[in-house]
Amino acid sequence: MLDTRSQLVASDFPSIYRDSISTLQVNLGYKCNQSCVHCHVGASPFRTEVMTESTAKEVLDTIDVLPITTLDLTGGAPELNPNFRSLVEEARRKGLRVIDRCNLSILFEPNQETLGAFLASEGVVIVASLPCYLEENVDQQRGKGVHSLSIRALRLLNDLGYGSSTHLELDLVFNPLGAVLPPPQEELERDYKRELKSRYGIVFNKLYTLTNMPINRFGSTLLSHGKFDDYISLLKSSYRKENLCAVMCRNTLSVDWRGYLYDCDFNQMLRMGAKSNGSHLHIRDLRDGFQLTKSRISTADHCYGCTAGQGSSCEGALS
Repeated sequence: MLDTRSQLVASDFPSIYRDSISTLQVNLGYKCNQSCVHCHVGASPFRTEVMTESTAKEVLDTIDVLPITTLDLTGGAPELNPNFRSLVEEARRKGLRVIDRCNLSILFEPNQETLGAFLASEGVVIVASLPCYLEENVDQQRGKGVHSLSIRALRLLNDLGYGSSTHLELDLVFNPLGAVLPPPQEELERDYKRELKSRYGIVFNKLYTLTNMPINRFGSTLLSHGKFDDYISLLKSSYRKENLCAVMCRNTLSVDWRGYLYDCDFNQMLRMGAKSNGSHLHIRDLRDGFQLTKSRISTADHCYGCTAGQGSSCEGALS
């Protein structure tokens, strides 16, 4: 895989600073049951990075000393981490909103037969990747057979009350197929709701549109096809200053599988750690009273992906 870090770090992206932290986004490891073309993590079944039980406990301990309202669990496939369920249970006991970044097909992996029922029993918000309602497009981006598994999973979740119950939120995520910006989110959400309902009887709450980031697998694909510079030019030419006030890094802190801190999940993949006096900060530093509020956020050219067009964050379009 070609590394795009050197192509991104020398950047003219404007300086931005952190507000108070309300969301802790925790990457439980890069192991996944899929290997998606657009994946900025480079996740796959062959990755071995997995958060340990001791680091998971440090995450839970830190929640008690931060003004956190949301624990956002991601990966890879976060559910493959053996500590996933205990993290969810303890975070919910503490009163936190918990998000599971779910690829849907994980529900049919070995030892995951009760996963859907567990998520429903804990009231976990499911944010599920579904790059299109059409089989050809999904399988091209995520692998042959993934579309049919995704539809099965969505039907299972609907049967559990997700998408229709007031306390079981099911949101879907769209990523473009290729080096283009997502279409308008509201318009695409209407299309998704109409097509999924008419074709499969599936309902869901919201659709998030996410811009593909030129990092890891997607960035490597751009480089190998000679499209990297054109894509960066597209992001920069589509920059909208008003999106700066709403980018997720202002109130979200990213934690990697070892417990180290980053301003966002994308910075994590570029090894751009949150630092103090040159030292990479760890989650235990926050328990010791270190404050990140008002600190400068590390930026590079990939940040134009969050501010291009309608904007992009882990909870969809910004404007």
